[in-house]
Order: sequence, then structure tokens, then C-alpha cells
Amino acid sequence: MSNIVIETRIRLARNLKKYPFPIRLGRAGKEEVANIIIDAVKNSNSPLADELDVIWVKDLTEYERASLVEKRLVSPEFVSDSDGKALILSKDRTMSIMLNEEDHIRLQIFSKGFELDKAFDIADKLDTLLDENLEFAFDESLGYLTQCPTNLGTGMRASVMLHLPALKAGRAVSRIAGNLQKLGLTIRGAFGEGSEPKGAVYQLSNQVTLGISEKSAIENLKNIAEQLVKRELDAQKRMSASIEAQDKIMRSLGVLKYARQISCDEALELLSNVRFGINCGLIDSIGVDDVDKIAEKIRPATIMSENGEMSAEQRDKVRAEIINKALL
Repeated sequence: MSNIVIETRIRLARNLKKYPFPIRLGRAGKEEVANIIIDAVKNSNSPLADELDVIWVKDLTEYERASLVEKRLVSPEFVSDSDGKALILSKDRTMSIMLNEEDHIRLQIFSKGFELDKAFDIADKLDTLLDENLEFAFDESLGYLTQCPTNLGTGMRASVMLHLPALKAGRAVSRIAGNLQKLGLTIRGAFGEGSEPKGAVYQLSNQVTLGISEKSAIENLKNIAEQLVKRELDAQKRMSASIEAQDKIMRSLGVLKYARQISCDEALELLSNVRFGINCGLIDSIGVDDVDKIAEKIRPATIMSENGEMSAEQRDKVRAEIINKALL
């Protein structure tokens, strides 16, 4: 998909049949549920079982929690408190299971690029293995039972992360968003509802979970994503032909290479311009995967989780050093 699709995610919400939803459980009840699920995952026949880290939220620093959010491995709500909450994380970071967020289980499978079918296949197989040991709450009419009614049915949220600098520049995304709602989809910032699309990165996902199969939801998302990618590529082709756009791209690369301090917001915007330039063939000294890795490393909490507490000015200096080293 010409580097427009950054990442694919499949998320499944599940609850244990014999226990109340997390909101009705105290700390002891949540810890009991978490340990039951951890044992089931470790004892499953999944090849992932031996490659997992179990992390209790109570053992994380404030910055480590925020860094997990920045990397989109957990939700802000999940780390907002630590009572009975645990995270099961694969060592390659392609699987994340939040225990006792809104539901007992929030299983997430990540895949680089446009890999909806692959990600769903992995999630579906692991879901089946866990259900055999845990027995999920399920109703013949309503499907999987979840704390929030908007997740009833499949309990699935499929999403793709899109880099749409040309459509953003042309102010087309807001117009597209209205039409997508009619199709049962939503487009938001990279961190979901209420988040800003910094660096022109958007999350496109399904909204409908009831009365539709997982495969139908994925096909619908796939078709719309392909249409958005085509529109973005057409817009990029037109934009990149102008000397103004080319100058902006190359100036962005120069600033990133030589800046001595830089804010996170500015860095993400400049990295977006560079990513655009790579996709248009104007820059060949770095790849889009390298840009994406830089964008992950320079978030405020991620910097502090590795370097300790810092002022904004100190973070800006370290951020510039990280970028300089990656690009020079």
C-alpha cells in the first residue's frame, strides 16, 4: 500500500462468564481474574506462550506507563490506575493483552503495514485457545458480552494506521470523516477518540460490532482503506510536483539532521514531511521504517522512561540528539 498504511491492529474484547465486569470487581477480584487469564495464556498451545512478559501496572513508573500509551500498546484508561491490572506482552511487541481495562480481556494483535487478514487470523486462533480454557461470556442473540454496549457482538475493533499528509493539507479528512460514519467506520487521531492527528497519522477503524461478522467488518474496512490510500497517493503526486512542496520536504530533512533542540510536535510534523518525501521518491537516504522508529523513540514519556525525569528543555535536547544520530 505504498507506505501509506503504517500498521494494522485487531482488538478483541472478552469477559469471563463466571465473573462480574471489572467495574463491579474490587482489587482482590481483579487480581484473581488476572491470574486466571495469565495461567490460561501461559498454558495455551499458542507458540507465543513462551515469548511473553507479564507486567503488573502497579510495578511501573509513571513514565513507563505513559510510554506504553505512546507506543499504542495500552490505552490511557488502562494505566490511569493500577488496581488488579496486568499486561501480557509478547517480546516482539506484536501482541498485547490488557487485563481488567474496561473488560477482563482486551487482546490486541499488531502487524506492520496492511495486514488485516493476517492479524485477524492470529487473534482468532488465540481467542479460540483462550475460550477453551476460560469460557467467555456469550449470548446467542447478542454475541460476546462486554461492559460497554457499543462492543457487543463480535467485540472486535479492527483498525489501520494511515499516514495522510496530502489529504490533511487539502483539508479533505474532515469531509471524509462524515461519509465514513454512514459506512460504520470512523477516522481519528492515532490514539483514538479525542486525539489529534499529529504528524498526519490517522486511525481508521470499524464502529459496528453487532449484527455483522468479523470477516464482513474487515472486508468493509479493507475496501475503504484502499480507497483512502488511492486518494492520498493521487494527492501526493499532485503536491510533490510543486517546488514549494519539494523545498518543504528537503528543509524538513535538514532541520531534523542538524537541530540542537526540538519539540515533539515539531519533530513529528517534520518527520511526516520526510516520510512524504520518501514515498514520493525525493529522499532515498532513509526508509519509512526508520522514520517510524524515530517517531516512537522521541515521545516525551518514552524519553523519560529511559533517561529519568527531565524538563521540557532537556527533553528537546535529547530528542534532537536521537534524531541527529539516526539521520547523520
